[in-house]
Amino acid sequence: MNYAPITLFVYNRPWHTRQTLESLKRNVSANESSLFVYSDGAKTDADERKVLEVRDYIRTVDGFKNVSIVEREENFGLAKSIITGVTEVLNNYGKVIVVEDDLICSPYFLSYMNQALSIYNNIDKVMHVSAYMYPINSTGLKETLFFRPASCWGWGTWARAWKYLEYDIHKLIPSFDNELIHKFNMDGKFNFWHQMELNRDGRIHSWAIRWYASVFLNNGLCLHPSRSLVNNIGFDGTGVHCGKDAIYDVPLLSHQISEFEELLEENPEAIKRFEDFMATIKKPLHTRVLYLLKRKMTGLSQR
Repeated sequence: MNYAPITLFVYNRPWHTRQTLESLKRNVSANESSLFVYSDGAKTDADERKVLEVRDYIRTVDGFKNVSIVEREENFGLAKSIITGVTEVLNNYGKVIVVEDDLICSPYFLSYMNQALSIYNNIDKVMHVSAYMYPINSTGLKETLFFRPASCWGWGTWARAWKYLEYDIHKLIPSFDNELIHKFNMDGKFNFWHQMELNRDGRIHSWAIRWYASVFLNNGLCLHPSRSLVNNIGFDGTGVHCGKDAIYDVPLLSHQISEFEELLEENPEAIKRFEDFMATIKKPLHTRVLYLLKRKMTGLSQR
């Protein structure tokens, strides 16, 4: 197999970075994969020590086919760092697997990503491969499916799709009417559009919502597993745009995915279950706690 390069973006979280890399190294095909690590420069003097600590660690990393490190002298910020890094790798390799420094990956993450990037390589309608799935009820769903949001917690794409990225928020927003906004918001069940407005107003600088909007406006499909191969450990207050919340925690899939969706359209049942999950989030705290406990027990029984 022609393995896609892994591109990892790190900043000032040495413990998280170590967890992410250790989980990647447990993947069978890690030693066949090239790893590119982009280390952003410190934004403040207070960040400098942690940035240097991360850099000391990534210089020791092994277990991959080869490791290339890009250490930025200035602070790019997450959005610019990812946009420039992904673009550079895609220009050279044509496809990429992207990971940030707060993700724990299943041992079958790389296998899934590489298979998907190979299977859908020449299918223009498929623009994004995600390894994360929201904690929906997966019973009865296929192993993989097409699902609207371009989730960016462990993902991949091709140069042929990335060329459609429109980063100018002032060009993206006028392309939407009320009907498209409703669909973009998962039929009104999750307010993704609010992130577009926050970007327009300069209150946040999220690259991911612009990528989702670009895929959406080009009628692209996003492949997802029905059970997640990635868990985000950044909701501990340390991440960019991340508060403290366990509602998105998921148990990792403990076997290799072998079924890849052939029907090139969204899975309506998965969308319905996402809507059910989002309705639960809006319920009172005690109801959310009971939901989380039930979900964790279900996850343990499926492992």
